[in-house]
Amino acid sequence: MNQHSDSTYHDPFDPAALLKWYVEMGVDETIVGESIDRYALSAEMLAKRQAASPQPRVQTSAPVQQPQMSQAQVRATDEMVQTAVAMARKAETIEQLRDAVNAFDGCPLKKTAMNTVFAAGNPKSDIMFIGEAPEAEEDRQGVPFVSPSGQLLSKMLHSCGLSEEPGNFDKVYLTNVLFWRPPGNRPPIQSEIAVCLPFVERQIELVDPKVLVLLGGAAAKAVLGHHEGISRLRGRWFDHSSPNLSRPVKATALFHPSYLLRSPGQKRRAWSDLLKIVEKLETL
Repeated sequence: MNQHSDSTYHDPFDPAALLKWYVEMGVDETIVGESIDRYALSAEMLAKRQAASPQPRVQTSAPVQQPQMSQAQVRATDEMVQTAVAMARKAETIEQLRDAVNAFDGCPLKKTAMNTVFAAGNPKSDIMFIGEAPEAEEDRQGVPFVSPSGQLLSKMLHSCGLSEEPGNFDKVYLTNVLFWRPPGNRPPIQSEIAVCLPFVERQIELVDPKVLVLLGGAAAKAVLGHHEGISRLRGRWFDHSSPNLSRPVKATALFHPSYLLRSPGQKRRAWSDLLKIVEKLETL
């Protein structure tokens, strides 16, 4: 063995010198001769702790519960629905229907919203899109689909030839199931949808599109009357009818663009669905 003149050299077989070297290197505690799996130990301790004091059971996948309404609230909602039906039937044009919605006070959301968000685009279009409800930016401007999710939809429509340029809805007609923004963008409740739906149905009759696209599960369930989730409804075709339609309208569901912003992995499926919708439109 070569001997070094460096003063830091220690004989590895000298226990005292080795201990001194450990201290100089920063070793300040000793461990056992075998390694310990601290993760397994922590899991074991956690299991013992939970067994000693079990936690209350939590159902993480519970569906969102609709608030229960009193009999008086049910009667009031029914009356507002009948009022909405009467007002909607009187409208002979989209502009008259817009005025009727602006004059309607039967939806509580109108009191908390900044603006009524009626519709956008071309009322003579062959394709109509119906979303869920206005978002914050749409509530401020009073125009649907101007939020980030609306901008994504605009780009998608432009890419498949349903608009001349992004932000231009000249070849489509767009509206929502609700005309007023729910506070905090919360999901709409059934009574809110019920009082707005007569105006939505009248819009469909007045536009009389060849293809109807429901954006998201709430819109699909409200208009189509199906209770399946959007993942099961998307890509399927239905016949939507009402007494004043010239013929049944071909209807389908598409992921809402706000969902695509939260789940970009679904954009590929949504794009494929949209291309099939365009192909369907061209055959009608």
